[in-house]
Amino acid sequence: MSNLRQERVRELLKRAIGEAVRREFHVNDVGLITVNDIDMGGDLKSAVVFVSILGNADQQKRGLQVLHEHRTRIQGLVARSVILKYTPTLKFIVDDSLSRGNRVMQIIEEIEKTLPADTAQPDDHE
Repeated sequence: MSNLRQERVRELLKRAIGEAVRREFHVNDVGLITVNDIDMGGDLKSAVVFVSILGNADQQKRGLQVLHEHRTRIQGLVARSVILKYTPTLKFIVDDSLSRGNRVMQIIEEIEKTLPADTAQPDDHE
């Protein structure tokens, strides 16, 4: 199967799942759920959906729980909006790459603060 087709299907599914989640679940209950990426199986019969959930800890926990509970409903909505031979089985995973990236940036800033002033500034004596 061509990579171009798989990429197009990924983007269609990403949009359709995001729209279904936005319509079905209220932000106050489950936080703001965004679809970051989708990892498709080669046969397009399974998909791992990486999501971010913004909100307090209870909303994040509830958001993931609701996604798991309503997986088949979301699959049905996706099947109606994206016409494929097989609707992929969805598996939702929280994507924590954003928080890990923020933590790395925070560590870098802390290291830069501890550096001596003469190594942090470029030399102007040319």
